[in-house]
Amino acid sequence: MTPSNAITYCVGDATVPIGGGPALIAHVCNDVGAWGAGFVCALSKRWKQPESEYRRWFSKAPADMPKFALGEVQFVQVTNDIWVANMIGQHGISRGLKKRGSPPVRYEAIDRALAKVGDHALKTKASVHMPRIGCGLAGGRWEFVEPLLITHLCQRGIPVTVYDLKPS
Repeated sequence: MTPSNAITYCVGDATVPIGGGPALIAHVCNDVGAWGAGFVCALSKRWKQPESEYRRWFSKAPADMPKFALGEVQFVQVTNDIWVANMIGQHGISRGLKKRGSPPVRYEAIDRALAKVGDHALKTKASVHMPRIGCGLAGGRWEFVEPLLITHLCQRGIPVTVYDLKPS
């Protein structure tokens, strides 16, 4: 039995949340409007709305949306009981990372975004599902991201599942 404030880790596809009930799929996006590499490809294969809404948000935030900026979140409902949380937690993209020397991940932005994800999950009674956010193309380290999940989600009683892809 997993303690209520622990993260469940599994091998699988985060776009297919395990368990029943409402689910929120969280992932990290960049702040330059680029979509097309990493986990977003799996999202776009399953649903068109997360990408189209992200692009619309980037080009001109609708009046009912927060400004497109680091730390903000866009919630896109893709089925009756599944939402995708487009969290802006990456500054720029990883191209040229070796020259710059620092990865595009922004932990402070992920921290702020996860607080909003927690609020939305509580309001909708949703569990939260994700890949190891911020640790792929954004270049982050899981030992910095995991405590943010525990603080903003697990300690608030929100079930969290983190998915690792099956090794090929």
